[in-house]
Parts: sequence; C-alpha cells; structure tokens
Amino acid sequence: MRTAVLLGFRLRQEVLEWSGAWWFLLTLVVQAVVAPLIGLFVWSAVYPDDPSIARYYVAVILVTLMTESFEQHTFSERIYDGTLSHELLRPQPVVIGVIGMNLAIRAWLTLLGAPIVLLTGIALQVGFDWTAVLRSTPYVMLAAILVFLWTFLLALTAFWTDRVHAVVGFGSQLTFLLGGTAAPIALLPDTWRRVAEVLPFYGMNGLPAEIAAGKGSGSMGYQLIWVVVLVVVVTVVWRIGVRRYTAVGS
Repeated sequence: MRTAVLLGFRLRQEVLEWSGAWWFLLTLVVQAVVAPLIGLFVWSAVYPDDPSIARYYVAVILVTLMTESFEQHTFSERIYDGTLSHELLRPQPVVIGVIGMNLAIRAWLTLLGAPIVLLTGIALQVGFDWTAVLRSTPYVMLAAILVFLWTFLLALTAFWTDRVHAVVGFGSQLTFLLGGTAAPIALLPDTWRRVAEVLPFYGMNGLPAEIAAGKGSGSMGYQLIWVVVLVVVVTVVWRIGVRRYTAVGS
C-alpha cells in the first residue's frame, strides 16, 4: 500500500514536471511513430488489397506510444553523474522514481500522439472491432511491463560501461526487427517467425497490436513467462550493479 501511494505521488509529480516540456515530448512522439509508419507504407504497398495491414500498423503506432521507455536517459545518466547515490539514501526503492517517470512520459506520449493515430486511421479508413480492442488491454499492459523491464535491464549496463546508449539502441533494433514493427510476424520467413514467437520482443509490440486489430489469438501466458524471467534477471543485475557502484565510492 505504501509503495502504491509513493508511486502515485511520484507519478503526479512527474506528470506536472513534464507538462512544461511538451515541445520535447512532441519530438519523442515523432520518433516513436516514424518506424511503424514506414512499415505501414511499405507493407500496404506490397499488399494493397489487404485492409488488415493498415489496421495492424495503426494498432502498432498506438501500442508503441503507450509502451515507450527511455531509462537510458532517465536512469543511466544518474549513474554517470553520481546522483544515484542520493536516490539510494532515500527510504524508498529507487525503482519507484524510475517507474513514476516512465508512466508520466508514456501518458504524455499517448495524449500527444493520439491525434496522429486518429488521423492515420481516418485517412486509411481503418475500422476496429472494439471488442478486440478491449480484449487487447491486458496484452498492452503486459507489453508495457516487458518494454520497461527490457529497457531498464539494458540501462543497468551503465554500471559497467559508458556505452549504454549503444547497448539500448541495439536492444531497440532487436525489438524493431523481431517485435512486429519492421514486418508483421506472420510475414517473416518460417525460421525467423518461429524465433520471433519465442523471444520476448513479439510480446512487446506485435502480439498486442494483432489482438487489437482482431488478427491474433495469442496467449498472455507467453508474456507472463517473460515478465517473470526479466524481473528475476533485472533484480540480480541491479544488486550486482549497486554493489559495484557503492564499492567504487560513488
């Protein structure tokens, strides 16, 4: 209960703080929608008579806006400049602040990016089955958790290297290629499709988008398994990283 109260307080604080940076948030929105829009244009040209392609990519745009994470900026920089030491001294888990900022940024991206999603859908005359959209809600929530855990895990490499942005960039490319943004998973060669369906990236983007578009019937169990795996890995890496951080006197 105390953790929930602290998280709610931090979320409200971050939402208010980010409200003054709408111009910067707009650049993040543009950055988030460019890749799905490219995928939309490419695959719509390849399959001009298939309306499900447009529906899928409109869903991908919205899922991307709702799940974006930037812990390489919001967290890793605190390791580099030493301010993480102050966070470690506070009587609350450090991750509370990280999650609060993450949720605030996502809320603003979704709000500012909603007109783009709406206009894209209208321009392409995309229609959704709202039953499928509602059914996709828990999938999107799990996708948001997966993206955060994956990004945070990569951001933790800042304890060992000053190349964290390259590390996170590599991880983002894996999500782009194997998560359903570069191409719907069903259109990948069989070998790559089977690989993508096992790795967590499909659950971060393609799966919830497919459910929202009424194309898929995947199980949330796959996402839940990867949530558990990543929570365990993040916890272990965090503890090792903090011990190293404090050992060098930061």
